[in-house]
Amino acid sequence: MPPVWTADLHIHSRYSRACSKDLDLPTLAWWARRKGVALLGTGDVTHPAWYEHLRDSLREAEPGLFRLSPEAERDVSQRLPARLAAGEPARFMLSSEISTIYKRGDRTRKVHHLIYLPDLESAQRFRDRLGRVGNLASDGRPILGLDSRDLLEITLEASPDAYLVPAHIWTPWFSALGSKSGFDAIADCYADLAEHITAVETGLSSDPAMNHRVSSLDRYTLVSNSDAHSPQALAREATRFDCALDYYALKAALAGAPGMAGTIEFFPEEGKYHGDGHRDCGINWTPAESRATNGICPVCERPLTIGVLARVEALADRPEGTPAPNARPVTHLVQLPEIVGELEGVGPKTRTVEGRVNALVAALGSELSILMEAPLDEVTAAGGELLGEALRRLRAGQVRRVPGYDGEYGVIRLFEPGELRPQDTADTLFDLPAAPVAPAPRKARAPKQAASKPAVRRSKPVSAPPLPPEPSPHEPFEPMLAGMEEVGTGLLDRLDAMQRVAASAPGGPLLIVAGPGTGKTRTLTHRLAYLCAEMNVYPEDCLAITFTRRAAEELRHRLGGLLGPVAEDVTVSTFHSLALSVLREHEPDLVVVDEPDGEGITLDELIPRLVALLKAQPSVQDKLRSRWPWVFVDEYQDVDPDQYALLRLLVPSDGNLCAIGDPDQAIYSFRGADVSFFLQFSRDFVDARVVRLTRNYRSSAPILAAAVQAIAPSSLVPGRRLDPAKVDPEAALIGQYAASSPADEAAFIARKVDELVGGVSHRTRADVRGVTGTTVSFNDIAVLYRTDAQAAAIVDALSRAGVPVQKRSHDRLRSRAGVNTLLAELRLATGLTGSVAARLKLTAKVLIERPALGGGSPEPDEVWAAVDLLTPLALRCGQDLQRFLGEVATGAEVDALDPRAEAVTLLTLHAAKGLEFPVVFLAGCEDGLLPLRFPGSAPTEAEVAEERRLFFVGLTRAQRRLYLSHAARRVRYGSERDCRPTPFLAAVDAGLLEQLGDLTPRRPRDQQLRLI
Repeated sequence: MPPVWTADLHIHSRYSRACSKDLDLPTLAWWARRKGVALLGTGDVTHPAWYEHLRDSLREAEPGLFRLSPEAERDVSQRLPARLAAGEPARFMLSSEISTIYKRGDRTRKVHHLIYLPDLESAQRFRDRLGRVGNLASDGRPILGLDSRDLLEITLEASPDAYLVPAHIWTPWFSALGSKSGFDAIADCYADLAEHITAVETGLSSDPAMNHRVSSLDRYTLVSNSDAHSPQALAREATRFDCALDYYALKAALAGAPGMAGTIEFFPEEGKYHGDGHRDCGINWTPAESRATNGICPVCERPLTIGVLARVEALADRPEGTPAPNARPVTHLVQLPEIVGELEGVGPKTRTVEGRVNALVAALGSELSILMEAPLDEVTAAGGELLGEALRRLRAGQVRRVPGYDGEYGVIRLFEPGELRPQDTADTLFDLPAAPVAPAPRKARAPKQAASKPAVRRSKPVSAPPLPPEPSPHEPFEPMLAGMEEVGTGLLDRLDAMQRVAASAPGGPLLIVAGPGTGKTRTLTHRLAYLCAEMNVYPEDCLAITFTRRAAEELRHRLGGLLGPVAEDVTVSTFHSLALSVLREHEPDLVVVDEPDGEGITLDELIPRLVALLKAQPSVQDKLRSRWPWVFVDEYQDVDPDQYALLRLLVPSDGNLCAIGDPDQAIYSFRGADVSFFLQFSRDFVDARVVRLTRNYRSSAPILAAAVQAIAPSSLVPGRRLDPAKVDPEAALIGQYAASSPADEAAFIARKVDELVGGVSHRTRADVRGVTGTTVSFNDIAVLYRTDAQAAAIVDALSRAGVPVQKRSHDRLRSRAGVNTLLAELRLATGLTGSVAARLKLTAKVLIERPALGGGSPEPDEVWAAVDLLTPLALRCGQDLQRFLGEVATGAEVDALDPRAEAVTLLTLHAAKGLEFPVVFLAGCEDGLLPLRFPGSAPTEAEVAEERRLFFVGLTRAQRRLYLSHAARRVRYGSERDCRPTPFLAAVDAGLLEQLGDLTPRRPRDQQLRLI
């Protein structure tokens, strides 16, 4: 029979947070031999510094395995006792733990995974791909906004021999079956790729017997590992094999082939999430006890942390003690230093214990062999009668158990209180009981009475925020539309009264004043659908114009849901794409270029050239008016003079033009937009109808109240109001943080993000213990700022916290490094077929592998960054390459924003227009940034008014939570300056704001500017 060997394949390096700095390869190799482990996972293979250490230090060994260099192995052997030095050196297998936080099924999921790779080349491919998803350098166990299923796909793409094992599957917050953020089945977690999962890690708080109660786990091999954060913790749990010592034999054994010999386990009660409870409140309960109080802590009245045992019972479909058909041998152990520490009455890390364990290892062999195999008479001879009895009890399972709970490790004892007596009271250290020790039953802890609750410090009461008045049923609106509230069919039944009025208005000019969150796109699409479905308007007669690709895609999607396939006949386009498509009808070879070259046309020249064409050739104008007798324009407040001229040529003054927008969101004058065109709509178009939408379905009442107050001093909408569709008395106030510096502000944002997502790791769970309510996912959060220069400190703080980010601006897509090179290559690759996304990826690989020609070639990182930027757009274009090229030519970075990306979104305020998020941070709310001021000049009244509108836009991006922050000092234009909060806040009632931190932060110490 092949020899049995032990593997510990879940460990960490010195580059993981809260891990020992002693976790380097030579130290791990020494401790592996000391413990009796033949094969170690390397851990943290994704971390750049650790990966280089692996490359430099490891040599190939058996297939798929590695070992230290001969010189390093000799050094390790020389530091071991002679009995261990003669053994075989430790082997290593490339591994990493990945933490994923994402949203699926309206729930935030937090799952940890173990990745195994057969060679360094596969590891590098895996690292390259993950590096485009998130920051790998911030932590040895990176935190990525990536679906578990997609991580598995990336793993398999790195190598067909790579595999994934779900880590500690029962841990409440960070596992596939966790009660807080997991699934009810492993297959649900990995979706269509679930068949590639062959093994699961049971974790420290459960053992195989507990897992056997859940029949859906029968198909998986149950493995155990130490999850060691220090070398001394190796092999506290491990897996045993009797197959060949190589990567591929091990992988086959996990998939069901012969070779799996069993596991070494904690007693599950020792795990720190075994029972239910609250560590801070001293509540440690069984599942039955917590069920009796509906899972509520009797001390703090918050939900208890429900442990692994309760979660197993919730999913179990077998009674306790049911053997599984594929059960392997299980050995429960207590670490040797802990046993010696119990005997000596001291901690396991003391010098006394260290000396005794060193002597035992020198005499008897590795720690695992002492615990599991050494004859008891030899143990007694080397370590004394007490140690021999301790191991007898351990091997018989005769232990006392105090379960771990809520992050607190449990306690396993081998002796009853009183059995071990002080040395000066007896000749022997231990009195044997008359009968073997049975596990001590644990007394149920009675719930504490309300009278015994500790005093709770409560925050200073805040005055109730002023809320907008309830809309009056008698509020007047445009008399020409009176009596039309009930007009409509089933298509309009789900609209509110004023949306229905707008959607069902007769033909002719129509202006819809739609405040933020009032259903602008919903109203526009329903009007289009109503005209086509109920008023006999042909879809091909309709032209809908938007300002961004993203808005156009959203409009197409919604129309498809309302009209079905005929929605494809409606022309939906941006202004630039419309101009390009019409011009190409007359100039088929027209090409968009970045700079004027005499042959192509720049983006800025498209609309003026079309305007000139229509003025010069009235027949073309007539043709377009006949083609699209119904025109719809989104965000009408943002049109510039050229776009306005085009619309006047496309639509007669009494034509069927429906314009929708909000003049209080006119923020693009720097691009030539002129809000006066919106304000003069009724003068430009004959008998124009005007409808106002005021019911807001997006934001909470405090956010809306603050936004309306902030815009009031310069509102362009008479009687500006935004009525919350739902008034929640528990709605959060707006958080205001006064920072000392931009770094302090960024640190606040990172802390709060960590709190909102419920902690991104076990390490931060204690910091968010007081947070109640539903947590959010990374892609629910946006950080907005006035200038791109503000982003660096925020990106740095979030990255250091392990939070994935995606940053977008309003810059043109083609301005990003690598994009033009990629597009040029894509145009030349005429032989490629398939989806644009696949062609994009293949083109990038060709570019990177091609030898660089001169200094103008983009770096590989730039090429892959361009691929990531363009992929969401490529996916939307399917196999239509020409559509993709045209959209890139006329699009902005924000058009490529992927709303599904599990990352915190960083945007300038201008780029955030049209987006919404459950949680918004508005950074830099300071005079000088809002409104923006340049040295030596003061903004005009009109410029300040537009900056106030920009602030209004920022506030109204938030749905449920809004945080405003400002710094006391900030470096701008080369010098550090004192800063005051934005004057726009002066209009906001203080009762709407909740102060977070000090109102007047400690100023950073002045720093003398260094002259260079």
